[in-house]
Order: sequence, then structure tokens, then C-alpha cells
Amino acid sequence: MTDTYEQHIDGFGTVRIRPLDPEADAEAVHAWVSDERAAFWGMTGLTRAQVADTYAHMATLGTHHAHLVTKDGEPAALLQTYEPEADRVGECYEVRPGDIGVHLLLAPATAAGPRPGWTSALLTAMSSYVLLVLDRRRVVVDPDVRNAKAIARFARQGFRQGPEVVLPEVDLPDVYLPEKRAQLAFLTREVAFPGDHA
Repeated sequence: MTDTYEQHIDGFGTVRIRPLDPEADAEAVHAWVSDERAAFWGMTGLTRAQVADTYAHMATLGTHHAHLVTKDGEPAALLQTYEPEADRVGECYEVRPGDIGVHLLLAPATAAGPRPGWTSALLTAMSSYVLLVLDRRRVVVDPDVRNAKAIARFARQGFRQGPEVVLPEVDLPDVYLPEKRAQLAFLTREVAFPGDHA
């Protein structure tokens, strides 16, 4: 797995994607997941220590990875990548070779207000990382069906809508995830990077 990735986006700045440090990054991540707007992330009731423990556990897995995304050195987003066949989403669609699953949580807007182009730029960098650097053919996302804003955002970025599915409950000693009704969407390398024929 590539440890860090950096991309300069004209008119936006430098985006860097690096492995999440469960302890050092816990303060920022806890603030993001505790925010009301992050309700669909499913971690709003956790303490800082529980958030750190969650990502420390993820760091032991070979199939799920957490990354901190920064913009010009400032924390901007939490990116999680995973192998769909090792995740509950793999029970809900036909996984193809070269698929990679992604969850993306953006940092909330600052007191400065709305940030035009922010989401598009971060999604562009994330797509470059997972499709080109990690050499994958297709990205799958599974936003909650009630999260119309995320579904529309992915569509604008070129994701093609897939089926609406019910992700089964996960109840393990280290992980609990309630059942989730999700809208799958897919972005292929050919759509994201039409000039790339690798």
C-alpha cells in the first residue's frame, strides 16, 4: 500500500493523503464524526478515546484502511478505503476484480463559510489516489439513501448510480454496525480518467 500521496490542484491547493494516526489524529476526527452533519457516519455518540480505538483496530486490518486528507497542511477529510469482498457491501452487489470501496467524510466548513469547489477538488484527489496510485479499476460508494446531498455530489463527480441495497447488520466483538439502507454508486477509471488506458 502506498503510504502517502500528494497532488496539486490548480486554484485549490495541495492535497495530501496519508495513513491516519489513530491517536495523533483522534482530536480532529472525533470533532468531525461528532458533528450533527456527520450523523450518517454512525459515530456521533463515541468519545474521543472510542474513536481512537476504532481506528487503532482498523489499522490492524489488511482489508480496511483509514487516511487523513489535508489541504495545504490543514486536516480536510477522512478517507477510508476497503476491499469490498471483505466488507458487508460485498454481500449486496457483484464484486469485480479491481473494485475498491471508499467512505469519505469532509471536515465541516470553518467560520469563513462555504468553500466553493472544495468537495470536487478533494474527490478528484481521492479518485486519483485510489484509481491510479492504488491501480484499481472501479470505486464503489454506499451512502445512506437518506443522504441526498452525498448521492447528488457523487453523481456530479461522475459516479453512476447502482442499486439501492440493505447492508446487513455487523455485530462482532470489535465492530458493531446497524443495518443500513444504502444507494450504491460506481466510478470507473475510464470515466474518471478518459485518457488513461492502463
